[in-house]
Amino acid sequence: MSGRNSIASSKRPVAEIALLFLALVLWSSLGLAPVDAAGEGSRREPKRVLLLHSFGRDFLPWSEYARSIKLKLEQGSPWLLDIQEHTLLTARLTRLDTEGPFVEYLRSIYQGRPPDIIMSVGGPAAGFVQRHRSDLFSDVPMVLTTVEERLIDRARLTEQDTVVSVRNDFVAAFRNVLQVLPETRTIALVIGASTLEKFWLDEVKKEVRPLEDRVSFVWYGDLPFDEILKRASSLSPNTALFWGLMSVDAAGAVHDGESALHRLRAVANAPIFCFEESFFGSDIVGGPMHSIPELGRKTAEAALRILGGEKPADVKIEPIEYAAPKYDWRELQRWGISESNLPEGSEVLFREPGVWEKYRWQVALIAAVILIQAGLISGLLHERSARRLAEVESRQRLAELAHVNRYSAVGELTASIAHELNQPLGSILTNTETAELMLKGSSPDLREIREILADIRRDDQRASEVIRRLRSVLKKAPFEVREIELKETVREVMGFVADVAVGRDIELSFYAPPEADLHVMGDPIQLQQVVLNLILNALDAISEAQAGKREVSVITARSGNFAEIRVGDTGAGIAVADLKTIFDPFFTTKPEGMGMGLAIVRTIVEAHHGTISAENQPFGGALFTVRLPLAS
Repeated sequence: MSGRNSIASSKRPVAEIALLFLALVLWSSLGLAPVDAAGEGSRREPKRVLLLHSFGRDFLPWSEYARSIKLKLEQGSPWLLDIQEHTLLTARLTRLDTEGPFVEYLRSIYQGRPPDIIMSVGGPAAGFVQRHRSDLFSDVPMVLTTVEERLIDRARLTEQDTVVSVRNDFVAAFRNVLQVLPETRTIALVIGASTLEKFWLDEVKKEVRPLEDRVSFVWYGDLPFDEILKRASSLSPNTALFWGLMSVDAAGAVHDGESALHRLRAVANAPIFCFEESFFGSDIVGGPMHSIPELGRKTAEAALRILGGEKPADVKIEPIEYAAPKYDWRELQRWGISESNLPEGSEVLFREPGVWEKYRWQVALIAAVILIQAGLISGLLHERSARRLAEVESRQRLAELAHVNRYSAVGELTASIAHELNQPLGSILTNTETAELMLKGSSPDLREIREILADIRRDDQRASEVIRRLRSVLKKAPFEVREIELKETVREVMGFVADVAVGRDIELSFYAPPEADLHVMGDPIQLQQVVLNLILNALDAISEAQAGKREVSVITARSGNFAEIRVGDTGAGIAVADLKTIFDPFFTTKPEGMGMGLAIVRTIVEAHHGTISAENQPFGGALFTVRLPLAS
């Protein structure tokens, strides 16, 4: 009996354990597992962090410190964090009695659920939380960070306070300026006029007294910022600017630190120094500065230790000194500062890489291309010389062809030329015979004989002019460019073809505005050939059987910076399909034509940097327009 009871009693705990295990499995599968209040449950409840700014979330330099602190907190926290940021709106005012409404505002927000920790950023925020600890959260731990140790009210520190402070060493900052710029004779300090800025101005004046035998100081604390900018633009040589704090200037104007420094750098004729790293990289030369990452890390470590249960008074952080000096290479170059003047161990940032470092693969590619080009060039040189020889030969052939074309044109003008020569020669013969008869008389009239001799001389000159023009057209000469009067050049051609037009019963007219200045650079013989070919083509376009108006008009005019020669006729016009090919070599509509006249015309015009076009006139016939650039 006792044996059975002992066996039953040994089986009962096993069954109870099995039931308990099954219940735990069911609770866990339904998400109802109990959680230790100090374990996972506490991790799910976020830690509330009140971050109080002195001047604003975007006011340098404190905004950069706050950003670093938040980043380090979020990276190192084992808890969820609810970081709530507020700004001390009264930080730029001189009256402390205006803080009451802000205290009431914070008390109403956190009534019933105070933050787990309060973190003040900057001196004004530190003073505020110390003054109003009893009114706000007397039992909430506080971290006073990013505050210069001289701004901490040590008498008001409690067991719930931890301080992460910095130490400003103004002498070290100014000695850095003198080392980097040994020729410096004056340092001008730019600082505002608020209560906090006046405090720091007094502190700087006290600390730099040992340097007054080495350099003189100018204090810009009692000036409006516009006046500071004006003076900074005309500083004497060997002057350096030192950027302090600019929140409120002497005129009461409120400034943002970053934008104010940008404005100063834009007009200053001297380099700017500062010990705040948040301004580094855009406006200042550099030097020993407070390290933003270091302060952010130490502040976050202190806050996390306190949130983890450590007593705030036991968290001791030594005041943070300046970090190793660093300098902006771009500012060094701008102000001609030698890197040999920098302190030992300095870091130079933003250095522009050399050409090889910056464009290594581009340089290699260019070198490869150059090698390939060298091989191609050696092969192209021979081709180029052969091409130039071919071009010279082509020009020679064109000149010869143009010369032949002029001979052909002159052949068509034989009757006109003969008529022009016969007139003066006939007049000379008649006048000579008359003079002979008069001389045979007993008392010749000498005055009349002189007039006859003058007529003979005039007719001789006229015949000589005809021969001169003919020789100039037929002359085989190299291309010669000089300044010519286009109207006179065209007028000479008109004299050649006038009789041809009369013989064909065609009216030939020429108009040149007397006020138009048509001086062009060109070869007169070549341009006369252009006009001659166009007029002869126009005469040929009017058939002998054509009735109605039979006219060829030649006009010279000015169009902007170009001189124009327009040759129009009243013939049948040009077929639309032929307008695009009319200037091509060997294109002709004449049964006996070679098709080279207009091609030669276009070549001559283009050699004079001009253009030629052909179109049909609305009232019938064709119009050719030559445009040549005017001589400058």
